[in-house]
Amino acid sequence: MKKKVQSHNLWATLRIERGAKEKNHLLYKPYSNAIIAKEPTSLEEEIKEIRRSGSNRDLDSASEFEMSDIFYFARRGVESIMDDEVTKRFSAEELESWNLLTRSNYNFHYISLRLTVLWGLGVLIRYGFLLPLRVTLAFTGVGLLVFLTSIIGLLPNGRMKNFLSEKVHLMCYRICVRALTAIITYHDRENKPKNGGICVANHTSPIDVIILASDGCYAMVGQIHGGLMGVIQRSMVKACPHIWFERSEVKDRHLVAKRLSDHVEDKSKLPILIFPEGTCINNTSVMMFKKGSFEIGSTVYPVAIKYDPRFGDAFWNSSKFGMVNYLLRMMSSWAIVCSVWYLPPMCREEGEDAVQFANRVKAAIARQGGLVDLLWDGGLKRGKVKDTFKEEQQKLYSKMLVGTQEDRSRS
Repeated sequence: MKKKVQSHNLWATLRIERGAKEKNHLLYKPYSNAIIAKEPTSLEEEIKEIRRSGSNRDLDSASEFEMSDIFYFARRGVESIMDDEVTKRFSAEELESWNLLTRSNYNFHYISLRLTVLWGLGVLIRYGFLLPLRVTLAFTGVGLLVFLTSIIGLLPNGRMKNFLSEKVHLMCYRICVRALTAIITYHDRENKPKNGGICVANHTSPIDVIILASDGCYAMVGQIHGGLMGVIQRSMVKACPHIWFERSEVKDRHLVAKRLSDHVEDKSKLPILIFPEGTCINNTSVMMFKKGSFEIGSTVYPVAIKYDPRFGDAFWNSSKFGMVNYLLRMMSSWAIVCSVWYLPPMCREEGEDAVQFANRVKAAIARQGGLVDLLWDGGLKRGKVKDTFKEEQQKLYSKMLVGTQEDRSRS
């Protein structure tokens, strides 16, 4: 399955590299563990280079198609398999050393008697003492959130209701943070999001929400769920104007944009919290931001979140772990250690479209958090590369051949 995704990624790579070069964007950022380091070049330039190195004939006298052209596509396929920029962002980051949680190398289980004893003691402490305590705190926090917000929802709208709602949300989120033994360092609090704005952050885990909400109140945006999550959503919206969408409404971009715009126009309402990537990335990079939240025209407050995986990996691999399993893994880790940076507010500049604005905000978050800035769409985590990407690459190669033939006919 992985090789199939990687072969599809080849065609998307060619398309995105060409688009990045046309817009003067840097697609490949330097990072320490890169296998292949290269400057992005066009298909035509690389094929011409291959033809020059493989033939003694003059390039202009070459035929419309040469067998050596195949080597370009074969090489790009091998490069995508060796150093795939996409699929490795959807798996847990490999640690340089063992943190006494899970083994980095599953084929080798025994290192030394001392480490084995330490690991055994760690299991007893984490599962026998920390896990029951953390589960108790989590149920306490969620239970209080549901009960107290339902009570506050009975009060008439006004300053008292808003005041109590903010205090209750902060208290309950901080209890939930304690349930994860989260050690959070907040930087530049003077740049915290203000009412009437939109807070955007990179997305690693569902706990990103409580990490940020334990330091300030936000209006959440999301789809209405059933079960326990639905109970929590219905109680929260009674006390605070969160924005929940029905399943049928999520795909209506105009309706979503209007509700977000109406919210930010009211300066008395809390800032909206949005994760524009739309999926969880393993905290080594930032992928493409969806442009929807940048079309509204409101002030954007970027936030960079960086986790330290040595004490516990916060990344949620949703294709491998369910929500309950994931939360149990978080609560049975040593701790969740992270840093949060509040960046200065950013506004859309004159002549700048929503995509350019989104890329500028994304670059600022990546730079502050020490993350790799990628132009890839996080939707490739679950979806297949569109056939139009491959067709566009085929058209580009055909255009190069037809252009060569036309140049010869004129001469």
